[in-house]
Amino acid sequence: MNKKLWEPSKKIKRNSNLFKFEKFLSNKFKKKFNINFEKIHNWSIKNPQNFWDSIWDYSKVKGKKNKNKIKRSSKFYKNIFLPNSKLNFSENLLSKNTDDKAITFISENGYREIKNWKELNQNVKKVANYLKSLKVKSKDRIVAYMPNTSETVEAFLGTVAIGAIWSSCSPDFGINGVVERFSQIKPKVLFVTHVYFYNGKKINILERIPEIIKKIPSIKHVIISKYPGQPEIKKLPIYKFVKVYNWEKIIKQSDPELIFSKFDFEHELAVVYSSGTTGIPKCICHKTGGVLLQHLKEHQLHSDIKENDNVFYFTTCGWMMWNWLISVLASKASIVLFDGFPMFKKHDLLLRMVEKEKISLFGVSAKYIDSLRKTKKNFKKKYKLSKLRTICSTGSPLSEDSFNYVYKNIKKNVHLSSISGGTDIVSCFVLGNLYQPVYSGEIQNKGLGMDIRVFNEKGKSILNSKGELVCVNPFPSMPLKFWNDKNDKKFKKAYFNRYKNIWHHGDFAKVTNKKGFIIFGRSDTTLNPGGVRLGTAEIYSEIEGFNEIKEALVVGQSWDNDVRIILFVILDHKFALTDYLLKKIKLQIKKNASPRHVPHKIIEVNDIPRTKSGKIVELAVKNMIEGNKIKNREALANPESLKEYINIKELQF
Repeated sequence: MNKKLWEPSKKIKRNSNLFKFEKFLSNKFKKKFNINFEKIHNWSIKNPQNFWDSIWDYSKVKGKKNKNKIKRSSKFYKNIFLPNSKLNFSENLLSKNTDDKAITFISENGYREIKNWKELNQNVKKVANYLKSLKVKSKDRIVAYMPNTSETVEAFLGTVAIGAIWSSCSPDFGINGVVERFSQIKPKVLFVTHVYFYNGKKINILERIPEIIKKIPSIKHVIISKYPGQPEIKKLPIYKFVKVYNWEKIIKQSDPELIFSKFDFEHELAVVYSSGTTGIPKCICHKTGGVLLQHLKEHQLHSDIKENDNVFYFTTCGWMMWNWLISVLASKASIVLFDGFPMFKKHDLLLRMVEKEKISLFGVSAKYIDSLRKTKKNFKKKYKLSKLRTICSTGSPLSEDSFNYVYKNIKKNVHLSSISGGTDIVSCFVLGNLYQPVYSGEIQNKGLGMDIRVFNEKGKSILNSKGELVCVNPFPSMPLKFWNDKNDKKFKKAYFNRYKNIWHHGDFAKVTNKKGFIIFGRSDTTLNPGGVRLGTAEIYSEIEGFNEIKEALVVGQSWDNDVRIILFVILDHKFALTDYLLKKIKLQIKKNASPRHVPHKIIEVNDIPRTKSGKIVELAVKNMIEGNKIKNREALANPESLKEYINIKELQF
């Protein structure tokens, strides 16, 4: 039985946003919930039209809400929430216009910069007007190859302010990774920063741009900003067939006027990308209203974010948690951006920042907490963290040991909220709340308005057994579509192939007796080292260029409360797996994919299991190296190949 680690006091419960929302519902619908999360949740899934309508009203969304609350459809993903309602995403994030701080930027070397709400509003309007001057129209695609800076936020909000569609990659993506993503959506404008820093290294981004724009001919304009704290860019580069602009000149324009046009609730907001497990990454297009309502719900009701709070999440703008963090502005809280290596020169660099910046919500990956745990240091003695109320952990399952470590060595009286969702919904399925206790190793409960269950192979709900995480009711932050997906073929295959008309997410999970959730990782072959989802296809594409390698297979091995990448290779008989070849493979993957894609171990094998149709079977190998049973061996053309993956010595350390 998992240990109770923390329980909210009566005072905490009654001071929470959740309690205010409960009173709001009670007054509106004449119904009592008695400070009981399960009761509120049950009502939210039985009355979705009233629940999501109430999120709009309670959060004071700016826009024009239509009386029709849900347009029903027999197809799960065709249900439309608040049809014909109109709003502007940026306007809702910029409802505050004061001298209070809106964004604090901090680099790994300690450089700090603050933007207040007035500056943020003005800069967003300047970007929006400048994009208009470049003939950018509604639904044009605008992309950013940027680090996690306030300029990236301003570029995003300026883009969606005029109804254009945003997409971004962090600078740790190699050229091929960027091209694979952006080329599919044919962007008109590219935002880029000239350099960025990671673990003390200064990395030039501009040297990659000529090849990127060559491979993405739709890009007609490049806007270059300097990295915060660095000298002004003296001379802009010249690119063929592309016009180049200086961000600083855009921001130095006179204060502009901008009327926020209203767009449909279903209007395209942003494109985010799948991990690319079985091919090039899928372009997942999210809608304006669905993302806003879902984020407002998660921020205010589950994470208890309040006006003037300082909220931090360690992320890059290539991860969906970046989108989640930026939306915090809609709750009139300020956001703290960190760019660089989170343990640069000091293990506790981020904790120091939490104290100094008076952060109320501290969001990190499970891997980060595990890294702190391995230091065996007690940070409670060093930092008071008096303003810290919530610690969020996502990206991968948080172990019981890490749960215990937080309360023993970071802060005793804090809400530790393990959360889990995905890029697919740019939000969470299961997360925390301030009505229930925190138990070690467990996520507290389901998201409001989301009927989350665990199914067995027959599609039946199960309790206290491992199975597939599903959602049985529609919700607003379902993707609008996949880009270039005729008849929603890829979309339906991704989520609705396993169970009829029920969202199948691909997470291996269990519901406990306490209605909490334990996530065991991905049930498919997606790699998840350090809580960052990566696709095998991006590694395979780099391996294909090696004459030395005839064939390869990539899996994730569960190791030390994390996942490490293992690459198996069949070599051409002319070659051996020398140290030189190992270094060559790793360098190639690091350069063109990212450092995160580099395998922890590369092992030579004689054969790779495959289906009768010739497809390699990653999941079977993963199960073999982790000592799990293999189902459906008869589907393999060469089942005898599996023997080679039993008790491999190199994988024991």
